Amino acid sequence: MQTTLQRGAGLLLPIYSLPSKYGVGTLGAEAKEFIDFLKENGQKYWQVLPSGPTSIGDSPYQNFSAFAGNPYFIDLPALRKEGLLKKANYAERDWGGHPGYVDYGHVYENRFKVLKIAYGNSEHQETEAFKKFEEENVYWLEDYALFMALKEYFGGLFWLDWGEDIRLRDEKAIAHYKKKLEYEIGFWKFVQFKFYEQWAEIRAYANENGVEIIGDMPIYVALDSADTWVYYDQFQLDEGHNPLKVAGVPPDAFSEDGQLWGNPLYDWDVMESNDFTWWRERMKAAARLYDAVRIDHFIGMSRYYAIPNGATNGLVGEFHPGPGMKLINALIESAGTTKIVAEDLGVLTEAVKKLKADAGFPGMKVLEFAFDSDCENLYLPHNHEPNSIVYVGTHDNETLVGFLKGIGKKTKQNIMDYMGLATEAEFEKHAADQMIRLAYSSVCSVAILQVQDVLGLGNEARTNEPSTSGDNWKWRLMPGQLTKKHGAYLKKLTKIYNR
Repeated sequence: MQTTLQRGAGLLLPIYSLPSKYGVGTLGAEAKEFIDFLKENGQKYWQVLPSGPTSIGDSPYQNFSAFAGNPYFIDLPALRKEGLLKKANYAERDWGGHPGYVDYGHVYENRFKVLKIAYGNSEHQETEAFKKFEEENVYWLEDYALFMALKEYFGGLFWLDWGEDIRLRDEKAIAHYKKKLEYEIGFWKFVQFKFYEQWAEIRAYANENGVEIIGDMPIYVALDSADTWVYYDQFQLDEGHNPLKVAGVPPDAFSEDGQLWGNPLYDWDVMESNDFTWWRERMKAAARLYDAVRIDHFIGMSRYYAIPNGATNGLVGEFHPGPGMKLINALIESAGTTKIVAEDLGVLTEAVKKLKADAGFPGMKVLEFAFDSDCENLYLPHNHEPNSIVYVGTHDNETLVGFLKGIGKKTKQNIMDYMGLATEAEFEKHAADQMIRLAYSSVCSVAILQVQDVLGLGNEARTNEPSTSGDNWKWRLMPGQLTKKHGAYLKKLTKIYNR
């Protein structure tokens, strides 16, 4: 059964990038204001990055849980309206010095202190809403809450560094810590209750205004996660629950040594033997959040790259077959009305192409990849396919302005020839606008722009530069930065290109 997306356009903006006064974007009034901007200007889609609780490095693709939501996204003024907080509990704290960037150190230092005040004031435990939430999330909620309570108890240590009894999930140890950390476990359940409650309100508001939310599902989970700790038998781990092999990719044009991601690899035989229960539950959880979900690194479902644990780069790995249509059928059955999109960027073998075709999932086209070769480049607009999403660039790419400034002579000439720009001066003046118009004019069902590209920002506003650390996942939209003029530009393009 083929997934089809209504022709339209949208913007890519992570939740953390929304404006707010308290250090990081949230599921509050500013989220509704952004939805209003989308509606008013003909946009049908809001794409976000993974929404799980982030760990060291703050990457949305390295989460403590494949099911839980990020506590940073809980809107504090909304908790004040419920009577769980006073404004002084959060307004007088130091959330960082620059409203245009997330200061994760300050957010980490203050956010949980504020949420614990709200928890102490809450009487949610006996409400029907909370009981229903527990029932709907029974597969993962208790385990995740215990995992986070234990991490806090052990001073933030990686679970592989906990005491052997609890690390290996001895039954007596589990019972002991559940009793010892009962209050703390309740706190982490409360946090998830509020996250899901606020997300449901934002999603409903978006849908009521004709906007669909496109989410993102990382194919792998973090080693330091509740999933790996709890479902250790589903991964390629040894008797001590250490990984035997880890994820990554081999050397390519972008990386001489390949990439060592370090995520634990699934034991696909075990997962298949229990009918992919973990994946089914994961997709059900995603379907509660998103109208469509992008499966990151879809190629890994056809074949995956396995690197021996302890290696320092991606040179020594080898490929193994992935689960293919067996897993994909399980995901489709579990997704309900939520659509599935394949992130099919990278080396597209014939097997990957066939798998995507058999799945019927929309794929991705990126214009920043289109002009470095010849007319057969699959990312050039004349080679696009209708059931796809076209991007100028994704969260992993340079901003459009940064890209155009940094390209070589050959790529620049290819762009000028394709756009009919005769001089350097014409390139400087028109190339960015023409690139956006190429996306909108594509036959691809959906065109998505990063907000940074609508604003014409350079690489100082880049979301992520792969294989680097320190300055990623920080850029934020400032209040009033998206203007009526920007909206009018988008609205005009949606009319011209029937989006």
